[in-house]
Amino acid sequence: MSLPFIESLLSAPQPLVMEVKRRDAFGFDLISGHTPAEIVTAYEKAGAPCISVVTGRWFGGTRELLRDVARLTELPLLQKDFITRKDQLETARELGASAVLLTAGLLSASALRGLTIAALSAGLTPFVEATTEAEIASVPHADECVIAVNNKDIKTRERDRGDLDRSFELLPALIASGTPCPVSASAIDSPQTAARLLDAGYKGLLVGTALLRSGDPGEWLRTLESSRQTVRSALHPS
Repeated sequence: MSLPFIESLLSAPQPLVMEVKRRDAFGFDLISGHTPAEIVTAYEKAGAPCISVVTGRWFGGTRELLRDVARLTELPLLQKDFITRKDQLETARELGASAVLLTAGLLSASALRGLTIAALSAGLTPFVEATTEAEIASVPHADECVIAVNNKDIKTRERDRGDLDRSFELLPALIASGTPCPVSASAIDSPQTAARLLDAGYKGLLVGTALLRSGDPGEWLRTLESSRQTVRSALHPS
């Protein structure tokens, strides 16, 4: 089965899922007068392999935002929302998504299994967010899924500062699950933090607020590459 979202992320020199999000968790504007077209263009120029589009109402999202972004780019798109029903999968595909967010902490084991199988049948990559080893272990068909550690707490509507230690602690469980693309998501506030996660073994990162606030995703990516080179030099001095 072709999985363009995973394939694009794994083949990228800097595997960031760059996010289009209207507001942060506290309701502050992240677009700042820019159009979706301007944001997508900046992401493409920076070398984005994939784009996440937040359609959830917590962050001011709408389904129309996903449709509009899909018309602007051919990059694989993740619909980031709370998917709980199979009819939402069909809508996501019609709007142009290549992947859909499934939140393990909100779904029973049977619901997660049913939605994962339905998503794969519809040609959508399940992007499963987890926060514990048990949630990671519950993901069916992990070899065809992205499994992402969410560093924030949805119980607080992601208004906490985030816990990056969670990503480092759960990386072995992600690798053991068989997912081809372990991802760390949320609370990645700087290129230096991103470099640490990638060099620890993550195959992808989801970054939204930090990129949107930076004003220059290209420079953010260049700093990331420089930070990774510094880390590699420290680990393997000549």
